[in-house]
Formats: sequence, C-alpha cells, structure tokens
Amino acid sequence: MIKEKAIETLNIEADAVRALIPRIDDEFEQAVQFILAGKGRVVVTGMGKSGHVGRKIAASLASTGTPAFFMHPGEAFHGDLGMVTENDIVLAISNSGESTEIVNILALIKRIGATIIAMSGRRDSTLGKNAEFFIDIGVEREACPLGLAPTASTTATLAMGDAITIALLSARNFTAQDFALFHPGGALGRKLLLTVENIMHRGEDNPIISVRQTAKEALFMMTDKGLGATSVVDANGFFIGLVTDGDIRRGLAKGSQFLDEPIENLMTRTPKTISKEKLAAAALSVMEKNKPRPITVLPVVDNENKPIGIVHLTDLLRQGVV
Repeated sequence: MIKEKAIETLNIEADAVRALIPRIDDEFEQAVQFILAGKGRVVVTGMGKSGHVGRKIAASLASTGTPAFFMHPGEAFHGDLGMVTENDIVLAISNSGESTEIVNILALIKRIGATIIAMSGRRDSTLGKNAEFFIDIGVEREACPLGLAPTASTTATLAMGDAITIALLSARNFTAQDFALFHPGGALGRKLLLTVENIMHRGEDNPIISVRQTAKEALFMMTDKGLGATSVVDANGFFIGLVTDGDIRRGLAKGSQFLDEPIENLMTRTPKTISKEKLAAAALSVMEKNKPRPITVLPVVDNENKPIGIVHLTDLLRQGVV
C-alpha cells in the first residue's frame, strides 16, 4: 500500500508537469520578454504553500541574472508594498487566483504602476483578470487523496518557475562564470572564480635555485620553503626544470655523495607548468591528469617563462577546490 501510494503520487505529479508543456505559448514568451526588457526587479509573492514555492522561484531568478526578491502578501498589505516600484514586475502566485492576501494588494500594485504576471490555475479568477500576463499552472487533480494538501499544484508551480528562470538565463546568455559571481562563497564559486594567482606561493615563499647549484642546496631550499619542490632556473632566470623531494630520495638511495652532484643531473627538464591567469581548478586538472602518476606541485611561469610562483595540492585542498 505504501509503495503503491508513493508511485501513484509521483505519476500524478509527473502528469501535472507534462501538462504544462502545451502552455508554453505566445503569452508565456511575451511575459519572459517583458521581464527581459524590464528596468526593475521581479517581485514574487504568494501565500501559504505558494509562498514557499515563490521564495524558491525568487531565489532561482536572483542567482541566474534576474534581480528578484520575495514579498509576503500579508506583510505587503502592512507596509512592505513600499519595496515595489513602478518599474517592477510582480509575479503573483495563487492556484485558485482568489487568495485573500493576494487579491487585497492587486489594486495597490496597479496604483503603484507595477506590472502583474499571474501564475494561477484559473484565468477567470480575480488574479487572472487583473494581470497583464497569465501563466497557467492549473492541475487536473492533487496527489493528496483528500484533494486538500497542495501537492501536484505546487510541483507544477515550481516547474513553471524553473521554466521561466531557465528561459531568462538562456536569453541573457548567462554563463557559469556569471553564476559563480553570485555564489562566491560556495564550492562552485571557488572553482569558477579562484585563479592560480590567488593561491600560489610567490616572492620569498617561491622556491627557486640556479642550475649551477647542487642537490644538497636544493634539499636545503625545499626544507626551508616546505613545499616539497623547487624550480630550477638558468643564468638568465628562465625556468628550465623542477626538482622534487622524490628526486632527492631516489638520489640518496645511491649514496650520500649524490648530494654534491649538480642539480641539472636530477631535475625534470620538461615539467608541467601553468600561468597565473588560469583557474585554480585548471591547476588541479593538470595535477590529476599527469602521466604516469599525478603530481602535487605545479610551477607558475610568466609569459617569458620565468618562475613567478608555485602551487601545491594542499593549497587547493585548503581553498576547497578539490
């Protein structure tokens, strides 16, 4: 019985969403175009469960390039309407189109001069009749066997809200970088905004030795900087190789006299490098895809191939890029 009811609920709600497809009509497109051309914000309002869905729609719009916020219709009637301007678009949500709190503020919204887009199941409702644009979210039936708890109707509303959001996102040519700009504190933001320059060790913290120096001096340099590697430069300061602690360990296995050998005898001459403008996520990709085994350090070079920094895997871990 439990499984059957759960499956029935999903089928009813899936049918409700599928029924929305033919309703993506000319009026829907006109409403989206109006939002695109608007100079104000989208003010989403709804009561009860419609309000909960409305908050999500407002948040989705705001995070994808359409300035938006949620306004509680009850609070609007007691002062919050002051947030609405004549340039704004009010996206009013009510399945019946007769929610008292919504109906009570319609005349006031019109007096302010804002445009109303109705999301409702009834065009002939008070909300539908007072809106400049009507988007049909009506459902044949709720999944609730009592026909009381909003279920299929809220699912349809949420889906239609996503349809509006993604239509606007696409029309604005909104990119992943734009999305990250509005989510700087999240993992995605860090991956899409954080550059190598933001996290690399530079200046005195950037280990560099001359090709004329010895393995012992390289060991001292790596010990001092604590990054497990050092860049190697020629007499003119150009990057020509990399020495890691693994190179030192393998050399020491041959005997301590190895420490007096010139660094060029053990350095890797064609290591992977990266520029400071690249994303930190790109540095991680280079490290992970290195063959035959992943690497943990990545020298940063400028346009002249001079080492200006170094990135360690722990830097990426610390910043949440991994």
